[in-house]
Amino acid sequence: MKILQLCHKPPLPAVDGGCIAMNNITQGLLKSGHKVKILTIYTFKHDFMPERMSKEYLDATNIEGVYVDTRLNAIDAFSSFITADSYNVNRFFSTDFDIKLSRILKNETFDVIHIESLFMTPYLGTIRRYSKASVFLRAHNLEFVIWEKIAKGTRNIFKKIYLIYLSKKLRSYEVKTLNEVAGIAAISEEDRKRFISMGIQRPIETIPFGIDYASYAHRRNKEPEMALFHLGSMDWSPNLEGIQWFLNEVWPKVRIQRPHLKLYLAGRSMPEEQFADKYENMEVVGEVDDAKDFMSSKAIMIVPLLSAGGVRVKIIEGLALGKVIISTSIGAEGSDCTDNKDILIADTPGEWVKAIDRLFEEKDLLHRLSTNAMIHAQKFDNDSIIQSLLSFYKKNRKS
Repeated sequence: MKILQLCHKPPLPAVDGGCIAMNNITQGLLKSGHKVKILTIYTFKHDFMPERMSKEYLDATNIEGVYVDTRLNAIDAFSSFITADSYNVNRFFSTDFDIKLSRILKNETFDVIHIESLFMTPYLGTIRRYSKASVFLRAHNLEFVIWEKIAKGTRNIFKKIYLIYLSKKLRSYEVKTLNEVAGIAAISEEDRKRFISMGIQRPIETIPFGIDYASYAHRRNKEPEMALFHLGSMDWSPNLEGIQWFLNEVWPKVRIQRPHLKLYLAGRSMPEEQFADKYENMEVVGEVDDAKDFMSSKAIMIVPLLSAGGVRVKIIEGLALGKVIISTSIGAEGSDCTDNKDILIADTPGEWVKAIDRLFEEKDLLHRLSTNAMIHAQKFDNDSIIQSLLSFYKKNRKS
């Protein structure tokens, strides 16, 4: 098959979970013998850097990028507030990108157009105008769910009202738009059930995030530092929200019990002024050169997410590296992990303190969780994930 992959940020360099997820789809499709063309948006947060891509990748994908200014604009946001538009999605629409897409569709024929995330759906009209290909959506999250949960945790009454309004608009947009595609590849079973409950009537299949499992074996560290770490981009609001909660509600209690335990925070767009020198035994690492090496160097991964959907890519990678992971129930969604077997689940500050204590007090717990994590991660091997995606395409695309 010939597949056009439309991305809301460049898959490479794979600087965050979303990029990794998109790149693994690309690599899997190419490995399976299919032709893939990539057209991607790039932004002030995610630059387009072909110089950091291999010649083989550039030749195989013929990747092209178009800059889109997705920064929040008060006038546009207010305008969307009084119209039926969803500003969160519409800010990804660009006339330049639309023109580039139109030219590609006029000159090339595709069997499948694979759009990454809800943010690429403003181009559905152009796709229908110039192509007969079946359009499939790879849903990374349910966007309205994220904003709904953030709204619940917001104390500022005016901000809460706006976020509730935003989430309702997003939900309405998602229902309307997702009923217009040939099929939806949900990244988790929880998301698939939510789509159905929303009234989405298109074919939906759970096709989780995939990894090249074998490539993680040589990255495992047999003697990591007995420390906590979090790795995630802080320009994604659920990450920032979760870490701020952990630092305020959990870390002071952990420090009483474990005064020598250290916490490392790593990731892009780290607001160092917000964290630096405010919390004892915490090191703000910021962006790291090699995420797998950083993860391998520490023993205990924390995922204190309070509002999100989909699958946390870093959890799957952490499992493959044999990390002991403590996560909220929300953070662990989609990983299909079992509490106290592959992972530890903690939702309240008290549960977090207890989970951390157990790792130091219970003999062999650390080793058992690490071993089970590596075994569990095998179910996310990219080869089988891609075969599921291809079967979904073939079953639901136009003949």
